[in-house]
Amino acid sequence: MNNNFFNDLQGKINQALESSPAKDIERNVKAMMTQGFSKLDLVTREEFDIQAQVLAKTRSRLEALELRVVELESRLLAQSAAAPAEPAPTIITPPNLDKQ
Repeated sequence: MNNNFFNDLQGKINQALESSPAKDIERNVKAMMTQGFSKLDLVTREEFDIQAQVLAKTRSRLEALELRVVELESRLLAQSAAAPAEPAPTIITPPNLDKQ
């Protein structure tokens, strides 16, 4: 019996709040805030989370590419150090024809 009483009381309070001016004021304030926020350059939490995931993925790909560049540079340096030095080209000068 007490349980029904409290359930009925809660239902009547909720019904009174729904039809009270306070509910209208709350709706109006929400509408005004929504309109004000729409004028600002804001993003939703969902959009923010998506961009954060994209940034994290991009950052990890960038780090992988940086490691690959370092690896390729070290390989190239090792190859150039291991390759035999090429001899300097021989320069052949034509005979001086003015001395005749």
